[in-house]
Amino acid sequence: MPKRVDHEERRAQIAEALIRVAGRRGLHAVGMRDVAAEAGVSLRLVQYYFETKEKLLFYGLRHLTDRFTARVGARLAAAGPNPGARATAEALLLASLPTDEESRTFHLLYSSYAILSVTDGALAAQPFIDKPDAAENALAGLLEQAQAAGLADPGADARTEAISLLAMAAAMGTSILVGQRSPESAIAVLRHHLDRIFRTASAAERMPEAEPAPRAWGSPGARSV
Repeated sequence: MPKRVDHEERRAQIAEALIRVAGRRGLHAVGMRDVAAEAGVSLRLVQYYFETKEKLLFYGLRHLTDRFTARVGARLAAAGPNPGARATAEALLLASLPTDEESRTFHLLYSSYAILSVTDGALAAQPFIDKPDAAENALAGLLEQAQAAGLADPGADARTEAISLLAMAAAMGTSILVGQRSPESAIAVLRHHLDRIFRTASAAERMPEAEPAPRAWGSPGARSV
């Protein structure tokens, strides 16, 4: 009896191959043939599932975003059952900084996709992600929640602060990638601004710092992390 093919698993396998080879060579330099070779499948099979390079890149971006979401979830799980608004906001921001191989790849490819979509009509015609403002909305909601509980500056504009924090994380992620600053200094800057906003938050609500990993590599643009 022929083995049943799990098509979603096969798509994920190809997307993982795209992420690996693009992480090494850059998204602009990757072709469908490169991805097929990395995945150990035929070019025809990659074309069967994705038809065009643009569709493959878009699926790969969504796959990468799913991995980022899982990364944030893991940080929150490590903080306990009720991490609070401050710790949740910190998890969202710090997960996007390129502090290890996976987060480096996320920041590099997400930024590359945004840049390519400016000049590539086929990529620009597809939504960047289903909800490009999801991270901004989530962070603004956390700030409003903290304000309502008396755990953040009541005079701060939650939306403006959310936009500023996400833009800051994106810019500092790039500065880490190019060697301008260390992950530790970027984390310190983000925490400084979180301390300014969450001025009454207790130290117990702070996220534990991840163990440093070998330098290699989340940040997304200011609208999403």
